[in-house]
Amino acid sequence: MQKSDFIYHLPDHRIAKHPLTQRDQSKLLVFNGGISDQKFIDLPKQLPPNSQLIFNNTRVIKARLRFTKTAGAKPIEVFCLNPFQQSIEDAMEARQSVRFECLVGNLKRWKNHPLELVLSSDLVLTVQKGERSGQGFIIDFNWTGSYTFSDVLNISGQIPLPPYMNRDAEDFDTERYQTVYATNNGSVAAPTAGLHFTPGVLNQLELQGHQRLELTLHVGAGTFKPLSDGDVHNHEMHGEEIILSASWLKRYLNHKGPKFAVGTTSLRTLESCHWIGVNYLENGIVQDLGQFDAYELNSKHSTTDAFEGLLGYMEKNAISNMALQTKLMIKPGYTMKTVDGIVTNFHQPGSTLLMLISSGIGESWREIYAHALANDYRFLSYGDSSLLYFHDNNL
Repeated sequence: MQKSDFIYHLPDHRIAKHPLTQRDQSKLLVFNGGISDQKFIDLPKQLPPNSQLIFNNTRVIKARLRFTKTAGAKPIEVFCLNPFQQSIEDAMEARQSVRFECLVGNLKRWKNHPLELVLSSDLVLTVQKGERSGQGFIIDFNWTGSYTFSDVLNISGQIPLPPYMNRDAEDFDTERYQTVYATNNGSVAAPTAGLHFTPGVLNQLELQGHQRLELTLHVGAGTFKPLSDGDVHNHEMHGEEIILSASWLKRYLNHKGPKFAVGTTSLRTLESCHWIGVNYLENGIVQDLGQFDAYELNSKHSTTDAFEGLLGYMEKNAISNMALQTKLMIKPGYTMKTVDGIVTNFHQPGSTLLMLISSGIGESWREIYAHALANDYRFLSYGDSSLLYFHDNNL
């Protein structure tokens, strides 16, 4: 299986660089064996009765900070990736100091001196470059005042737009590159399938008898990393933090109707938790999920069994929430365990996200993407949407 198996031609002018004026006025391509063109605002009518939609409620942090040594000089850019040896939830609530793995732009301008931002009379942010970590560095953040690190980023940082937009964030991006239901700080990229939802659409889902479930996966910058050239098995998946919650496990298990993931991050959370649960049933431990663990574990366990096992473990140990890491690679040959389909945008050529979609709908992805290109759909984060039924569902 090669990266070339997931390549299509995407002209630059088909990439949506800015959002539509109204979120829910995007197009919606519906695929359930055949293709139909709809409006996203009509999504509630396109779903089977009594569907459960599963949303990722992560919130994008202003992860990009710029430090200027002298007026007119190019700024040194610090881009926060992941907390160092700490959960994202805890790091966002840290006060006075925290350590983060960061990418550094204009690195040659930063020797060993600390950088400083005076943000207000009681808030001064100082950063110090530490040891290398992968493609970046461990950065020590220290600040004055009684602010949390989440507060500091909100005051000093910028929304980190995807690199393919090739522009700086503008004021409107602070609101529009964020879902209307975002609550848990920690992502450096939006779960973009959710950007189309408005309070009106969410209300219509409820009025038409559909159920809404929220979970959390904090999206990392690795989501934009293209597949490595050649064999896809040589690609190193990025780790992302998921929040395993007893409350959403219960709601998932209690719902007996069709289930649809809103976005690849919601799907990745569900599928990862399935295998974390299987590992618990098989080996008696709850631990992070590696890139290929799913392909080595027992595939005979149902998601109901896996989730009931996890729920029993959490209740036995009086745990309501726990943070875990997943590096799950979903590739063709994988069978989706947890949902009947997905609401998702149109993804980059040669990406792990497109490979995931191919796993759910097979080679039909080529027909769908060709149709979208021929019918003026907008692509990528600010682009249009699709409702895709997986090929092994019976709906």
